Amino acid sequence: MKHLITLLTICLSYFSVFSQSVTARLVDKNTKSPIPYATIQTGEYSGVISNQEGYFTINLNDENLKSIDISCLGYQTKSMSIQDIKNLNYIIELEEAINQLNEVFLSNKTPNADEIIKQVNSNLNKNYKHDHQTLQFFHRNTAYADFNRFETEVTMATGMRNKEHDGVNKSLDSLTRAIVNSNTVYFQDYLGDLMIKNRKDAKLNVLKATSLVDKRNNFSLENVQTKAQDLILKYLDTTLTYKLKTGIIKVEDSMSLKSEHNHNKDNDPIYDVKNLKGETHGLLHAAQTYDDSFMKQIINPELYEYEFINVTSFNGELVYIIGFEPRKSKAKYAGKLYITDETFAVIKLDYDFGKGKRGEKFNLKLLLGIKYVENINKGTIIYQKTVDSTYAPKYINQEEGRYFYVNRPLKFIENSSEKNKVGFNFLIEGSMRSKKELFIINTSTLNAGDFTAFKEPEDVPYQKLNQYDPSIWKAYNAIEPLEEMKAFKAED
Repeated sequence: MKHLITLLTICLSYFSVFSQSVTARLVDKNTKSPIPYATIQTGEYSGVISNQEGYFTINLNDENLKSIDISCLGYQTKSMSIQDIKNLNYIIELEEAINQLNEVFLSNKTPNADEIIKQVNSNLNKNYKHDHQTLQFFHRNTAYADFNRFETEVTMATGMRNKEHDGVNKSLDSLTRAIVNSNTVYFQDYLGDLMIKNRKDAKLNVLKATSLVDKRNNFSLENVQTKAQDLILKYLDTTLTYKLKTGIIKVEDSMSLKSEHNHNKDNDPIYDVKNLKGETHGLLHAAQTYDDSFMKQIINPELYEYEFINVTSFNGELVYIIGFEPRKSKAKYAGKLYITDETFAVIKLDYDFGKGKRGEKFNLKLLLGIKYVENINKGTIIYQKTVDSTYAPKYINQEEGRYFYVNRPLKFIENSSEKNKVGFNFLIEGSMRSKKELFIINTSTLNAGDFTAFKEPEDVPYQKLNQYDPSIWKAYNAIEPLEEMKAFKAED
């Protein structure tokens, strides 16, 4: 009997620990395809959002949570209880919304896209406000690196024995194979409060942060250069200074190798708060309606031309779907705007590079051995009505990608009477891609006294992870990770 009671106690404890959250998936009732970026409201102004695979997780610690409301552009709003979700085996089907635009109105007078955009611009000040706010948010950054080619070898080494010369080239060859065969991916999560005084002045309070990365396969472009350099430095006299030349160009006249060689001593797991704030505030700025923001550019008729595509609905409200594409050469994007009929507020923006368009590029491959092209820049911005009936960013997804090519000879020349030289060729080609997600959990009015009193730290510690741990964020309204993150595991 004693053993039975113990077993029951263990089972109940297990249930209580793992029943504090529920994970479910949203799918289209007809196609069974996942529904991303749907809003799952657990309160009037609280809730989560479904990820790109349709999954979401809600925290059950709130005793007042009796039901949830699920809403998504183009689908009928659905209300259900937690028990309903369990009864459906955690798969929730949403039905498409009925086209609510009167057929006679459509046939007699198709809405004019330019007039709708004009109304959007006329109502910006009424529909949006960005200053004097505190945003509680969850941020996820996923970065990828793919190296197609990596070639490096010591081409000359005066003052270095042949055995040493062969040794460094063998080490470089081994590094080359490891880099080309690597599959570099990096996940960074953090939760915090961003206090925004105005478009330029903000403070960040990071509440929790994690990093998920495989150290053995962590080959960012910076790390690749560092690893190759470290191998070379083993064979140089670090008590001397060096001239550094690339081709005929002198890069450094008196370069000390001591600090460079010891740069890995500080391995404290900390993030630079200024960098985190810049990334978070930058994503928000793009979604806001300042004169220099990304959103303001998209709704600028001088840069873009617009076309009425269709209508849909959101929470029973009529929504126009307006397509846009570049009007002038300096405009780069194409996509869709979703605009409410009643308030003329943009509640969703989908964008990608337009046909034949690319971002920043630098091509001096023949002259300097360098080429760089931004070939991916796409994303989604979703807005939600707030307690004062204005609209604020709720979710931002931005994906960027770049192709790079660097082919440079480097030469270290001793500042000594011997003037020993070590030269090596360095060729690297590949692509980098990053995906940034920002989910605004809650928006409140900024207290001026709190802003003044808060002292923003220079850095913040983070927790290193070798594999995804669902318990870390289960108490927060975090974005449910994609399958690739759940399956990730660092090598021992």
